[in-house]
Amino acid sequence: MRVSQWIGRHAAATPRKCAIRYGGKDLGYADFEALIGRAAAALAAAGVGRGGCAAYLGCNTPEMLALFFACARLGALFMPLNWRLAGPEHQQMLDDYPPAVLVVEAPFLEQTDTLRGLPKALRRVALGSSRAGWQDWQAFLAAGGAVPDDAEAGADTPLLICYTSGSTGKPKGVLLSQGAIDANADNSVDMHGMTADDRVLTVLPMFHVGGLNIQTTPALRSGCTVTLMPRFEAEAALDIIERDRISLTLVVPAVADMMLASPRWARTDLSSLRMMSIGSSIVPLRIIEAVHARGVPMTQVYGATETCPVAAYLKRDEALRKVGSTGRAALHCRLRIAGQDGAELPAGEVGEILVKGANLMSGYWRNPQASAAVFDEGWYRSEDMGWLDEEGFLTVVGRKKEMIISGGENIYPAELENVLVECEDVLEAAVVGRSDPRWGEIAVAVIVPKAGRQPAAADILRLFDGRLARYKQPKDVVFLETLPKTALGKIRKDELRRLVTHPAAA
Repeated sequence: MRVSQWIGRHAAATPRKCAIRYGGKDLGYADFEALIGRAAAALAAAGVGRGGCAAYLGCNTPEMLALFFACARLGALFMPLNWRLAGPEHQQMLDDYPPAVLVVEAPFLEQTDTLRGLPKALRRVALGSSRAGWQDWQAFLAAGGAVPDDAEAGADTPLLICYTSGSTGKPKGVLLSQGAIDANADNSVDMHGMTADDRVLTVLPMFHVGGLNIQTTPALRSGCTVTLMPRFEAEAALDIIERDRISLTLVVPAVADMMLASPRWARTDLSSLRMMSIGSSIVPLRIIEAVHARGVPMTQVYGATETCPVAAYLKRDEALRKVGSTGRAALHCRLRIAGQDGAELPAGEVGEILVKGANLMSGYWRNPQASAAVFDEGWYRSEDMGWLDEEGFLTVVGRKKEMIISGGENIYPAELENVLVECEDVLEAAVVGRSDPRWGEIAVAVIVPKAGRQPAAADILRLFDGRLARYKQPKDVVFLETLPKTALGKIRKDELRRLVTHPAAA
């Protein structure tokens, strides 16, 4: 089924059923369908059509989802922007694929003040506020007329562009087609046993493909009721689970830890939860055990932005039997474990995780070399390491790449290192991850000062102010006389990780 038809089908069958619960108000499927139609008409009037793009900067809102589905109708691309990023980071993405419309929620308007060189024709729309040079959201909607769906938009038509920095630190636009998003929804429905009776709580930001596509969009395709939290708050999330009788929700380890630390955790009525899903990084067993102790099956999900992202998962009836496993290949996926020579490894042997399926990305926007590098005869090379057991269940053991995952957010060392080497006091620098009980990992800067220079740790940390999002910034600095290197001069990051974990060894 075309993504553009998902909501209309439920609007016709169950028009008054609540599609989205947000801010204490319910938006029925018929009203949500009408909002999507108005958004599509407004986008079309602003020049967004096949191959065009609409960008959104803000928290989780019904308007964000309306823009997503409106773009599906027009054969256009939807670009969600991470509100945790700094202005220069947004600039790179907007320069890479310039949108015709930029919708910004009121609290984030100031983040756009540093944007330069955007097309003069760009329609700037303010959601929840009025500002000079910006069109009010309601006025924007009123400017459009009726517009039909693009009948030629099909499974291969790109719908979503999500940026991921990659190992080079330069953002890469992951293109996800309508067909990939539909196949991903199939995967999610199979994982969760999802039906129209489910009540789904979205606590993760939908600017990430996980928050958008692991449960939220599949739930709307299934006719569920989705409660949106603008931003996660542990106490509020537990209140909603109990009050709205939530049956499904998705967390990352940092979010789960905050819920477990809440005084309300032990007394909240969780009896409505059929399962709680968790992903984004390796999940500590203590989290799984704590959730199981409350009588709620916790199921892991594995994937990447490039896989839309559902590639492997545990089901509810497997959660207790396979604690620690990420599950089997998704409904529309195949998994393979490859050795260094690319050959498939037998069960029990650790190698690189490869994924093939209808939910894979079309490629990286305007980056054919990077696209070719991650595909091997249709298999996506994840650079994550893991092994399959005799039943085909996947266990992820680590990352081949150097990416740091902190609180569910990806941090790429090269991006931070590019900032450090600009400092006149720094001779050499590297960034590695250190385990952290709250965030999973934090970034640590390892610095070799220039001769005669003695920068303070606070001076190093201030280099990132206004340059990168706060969650990316190093939380500690370690000073060394030299960086450990191989005979070929490559920095030994495995040694650095040991040094930052046990500073006395330095």
